[in-house]
Amino acid sequence: MLRSLALAAAAILSPLPLSAVEIQLPTENHHLLTGEPDKFFMYVDRTFEGATTKPWEAGGFGFVRNPVRFGQEVVLTKFHEGMDIQPMARDKAGNPLDLVNSISDGTVVYICPTVGRSNYGKYIVVEHKFDGDAFYSVYAHLSEISVKPGDFVRMGSLLGRMGYTGDGFNRSNVRAHLHLEVCLMMSAHYEGWHTAFSGGSNYHGNFNGMNLAGMDVANLFLEQKKNPNLRVQDFVLNSPPYFKVTLPRKGAWDFAERHRWMVKGDIAAPSPSWELSFTATGLAVGIAPSQLEVTEPIVSAVRDSPIGHRYLTRGLIDGKGNTAALTKSGKQLVALLTDNFPQVAPQAAGKEHAAKGQPSHAKPADAEQED
Repeated sequence: MLRSLALAAAAILSPLPLSAVEIQLPTENHHLLTGEPDKFFMYVDRTFEGATTKPWEAGGFGFVRNPVRFGQEVVLTKFHEGMDIQPMARDKAGNPLDLVNSISDGTVVYICPTVGRSNYGKYIVVEHKFDGDAFYSVYAHLSEISVKPGDFVRMGSLLGRMGYTGDGFNRSNVRAHLHLEVCLMMSAHYEGWHTAFSGGSNYHGNFNGMNLAGMDVANLFLEQKKNPNLRVQDFVLNSPPYFKVTLPRKGAWDFAERHRWMVKGDIAAPSPSWELSFTATGLAVGIAPSQLEVTEPIVSAVRDSPIGHRYLTRGLIDGKGNTAALTKSGKQLVALLTDNFPQVAPQAAGKEHAAKGQPSHAKPADAEQED
């Protein structure tokens, strides 16, 4: 019998001895912080039930795209993993002029200068060490890149210039914007998962967007404004879970070792299994030892919903009410987090494979309109 997760069931864990995160918005557009979201988020073009609109909300994080009607209720079912920031300045041709800066101190760990190798277009990944733990910021759809891997950057350091490279843009630059994510890396051995489950060429090594799980970045900035003492680890831990997965405990677990702050209790305490908490978007937000005996990953708790869970979790689980099971995509997500796939020699990020296939997209294409 599954335990049901109420909407208010996000467990507030004891404060950790960590220091506050120092972050700033990456462009001159600060309308997010002044209560003017319509001037901050880039809209998308939407046609639904015969009506054409340009909702700015679709530039935010989460399930903000592709409406589906369920009786009297309309549910947005398409996940957008970052936030899209409008330009503040354009040249006479309409091209954005906004400079893109690092949101915090860190090190540039990856750049993708080749447009066709990702639906991110030209993008940059910066690693930030918040109390020794690695978090990653992603800056996508750039027109120019001004840094190289290995560069140390300060909060506010120049990274590049806003653009409209990548999938989902037509020849018009009207929707030019910066797509920003703040992420956790799921596996330090992504190449094996990509070979087993994805296929095609992986030009991005561990910094393929499929291996970077985004958090609610806009809300992170808003919460940090309200509470300058906010710790990013606590922000993640306090994100409300939608479902939990119990999985067999088999030796050391790299993800848990890299993010010990996510583990409730003593990571070394023996137990037959782990219970892993996920948000609706698939972000891991808690790990706890479990006494449940399982032979494979199972959904052990889920938020009660009259609408099919598949529509509310980007297809990671299926079912309705307080019953759910992992889908193929959900099983692959758990496999990625637990390194449950054949290990292969990593490819150098940015290098071409000997056997060329289709570009490995950083994120699956959005059916409504990609970033």
